[in-house]
Amino acid sequence: MKNYNFTAQIEKDAETGMYIGIIPNLPGAHTQASTLDELNANLKEVIELCIEEMTDEELNSFPQFIGFQNITVAI
Repeated sequence: MKNYNFTAQIEKDAETGMYIGIIPNLPGAHTQASTLDELNANLKEVIELCIEEMTDEELNSFPQFIGFQNITVAI
């Protein structure tokens, strides 16, 4: 069994109050929940489901997550 480490982007929807989690370097890995604890559990489940569907080649070629940058634009 191999361990995989992912970084989640978490946002809170202003209209619904739901937390939204996205794994940027894992296509299809996104979910939502009403609490952060529930979101964490949902993210783990969706990551496992995505990984189960991937080939060995795909599993060995994850893009390297570098980070986020804040960009300011004056308009």
